[in-house]
Amino acid sequence: MSLKNKELPKLGFLYLDYVLRFFDHSNFKGWPNKIETVTYHWGNDKDRFIEEVKRKKIDVLIGNVPATAYETFREIARALPNVRFIPSLDTQFSNKSKENVTRFAWKYDLPIPKTYIYYNRKEGGKFLEKTSYPKIVKRSYGPSNYGGYFVHKVDSKEEAKELFRTKKYHPMYLQDFVPMEADIRVMLIGHKPICAFWRRAPEGEWLTNTSQGGSMDYMDVPKSVLDLAVRTSKAANAEYWACDIAYGKDGKVRILECATAFAAFPYIRDWIGQYIMWSLSKGRFRKPHIPMFNWEELGKISPDLLRTMRHITFGQYNPSYDGAYFGKKKKMYGEGEVFLHELDSAYKMYNVKERTFEEWPSEKWNYQDRFALKNLKSMKVPALKKEDAPVISEDESTPAVEISNDDLETLLTSVKGIGDKKLKKLTNRFSHQAIVNILEYEPKILKDIKGIYDDTIEGLMEVWNGYKKAFLKENDDKKKRDLTES
Repeated sequence: MSLKNKELPKLGFLYLDYVLRFFDHSNFKGWPNKIETVTYHWGNDKDRFIEEVKRKKIDVLIGNVPATAYETFREIARALPNVRFIPSLDTQFSNKSKENVTRFAWKYDLPIPKTYIYYNRKEGGKFLEKTSYPKIVKRSYGPSNYGGYFVHKVDSKEEAKELFRTKKYHPMYLQDFVPMEADIRVMLIGHKPICAFWRRAPEGEWLTNTSQGGSMDYMDVPKSVLDLAVRTSKAANAEYWACDIAYGKDGKVRILECATAFAAFPYIRDWIGQYIMWSLSKGRFRKPHIPMFNWEELGKISPDLLRTMRHITFGQYNPSYDGAYFGKKKKMYGEGEVFLHELDSAYKMYNVKERTFEEWPSEKWNYQDRFALKNLKSMKVPALKKEDAPVISEDESTPAVEISNDDLETLLTSVKGIGDKKLKKLTNRFSHQAIVNILEYEPKILKDIKGIYDDTIEGLMEVWNGYKKAFLKENDDKKKRDLTES
């Protein structure tokens, strides 16, 4: 049953001084109750901000947090445990830095260019001496990439050393240079792609940003790109999301950037507002219908006009009385031709649920502050304990309990009530790592899958805890053997 006015959650917009606003009231057209606004004024404003949110009795605070305020808002979110942040601070983890994008990708086994992160300048210098070139150097931390101005291609160790000497970027963040046809930005709402476009570099150049002379077009975005964007959005548990994906000359796709903070046309912000209203109201508001490849038609409109368009809606395909489809428009997609309306069922819009656990606690993941430069002239960092030093090129965030994809599927289907059909629903909805996290921290999320009930979850927890016990015992036995052998 849909919620009545007085049952709807109290909404608030999160604003910050000197930061462009992503949402305003016009994006939530039709919401019947007053939407509050709360502005963070920087400096020592944390306590006042928290008290204002409490005084206004806000249930849901909507808005992006810039990189430079991210850690403060981690503390604010903990002080407001009954307030839901949309997007959550965990979802916004990738907004903070390129390093965080990398660590997120490492955890969820998402393809990215091979990446190297050094907080110790001496060790980083040794790497510059021995590595191969060209390399891409990026400023990891900051409010924005500013159209590629903090991304550099270095062709030799001399160029790289001079760049770090003059720019003083910290940490030293480098990636292997990947020759690419172009990159593609994909925007998603509820894990469904709602806009996608190619960005192509000028002849003889490598940066694709339009501010650097790059061009854009909307046609024939490959299935592999959309599938990777959906997988990434699901891993982030994102209500809305954007990915920049490199389409390599080798035919492979790789994540370049991903975040909730991105440049979006006004009508896309309207669609996000409609989605959030639907999600929070138990059906009081209609879920927006945003057909696949709508961007190909909208992309035929002049960009100058497209940037001003608002309140775009689409009719939804309904089959005729005998189930026939009389339209003739098909599209080459994947390995064959499909009717466009069929892709809407392949790329569903999900109702993203709130999580109640922290996936990226700052005590562990805030390397930027834990290993900050003390002095830019000396380029010294605090002494790093061996057990605290960030891992350079592997995933230090692998969960304590590891399980292969085949073993996880076997474990799930061993539970009464989970057959092949429910397994497919689970794996379509959640990534492998997301299922592991859910079993570890919040198994009730699985009740979102139709046909999974409390007794099913009890069965799952029984077999999961049994697997964990065996896994940890095996690890413990291995450590004892290693100690004995050494």
